[in-house]
Amino acid sequence: MSQKERDRLQVLHEANQRRITQKQAGAQMGVTERWVRKLLARIRKQGDRAVMHRLRGRSSNRKINDGVRKKAVGLEQRE
Repeated sequence: MSQKERDRLQVLHEANQRRITQKQAGAQMGVTERWVRKLLARIRKQGDRAVMHRLRGRSSNRKINDGVRKKAVGLEQRE
């Protein structure tokens, strides 16, 4: 977990315990109140992993297949 994610998690825990408002939490994290509510609901359901990016450890949806990449590189080298 990155430092930014730890900071966000700490702010969300404070908002969950009602030490700060959702509006204040959103202002500290730079997101809207609505996103804070979504994150809090996700934390209640998934735990602390909810603040981590969901694609961590997976390949991108926009990744080019290796075969296509090799073909493109081969075409580039011919010129």
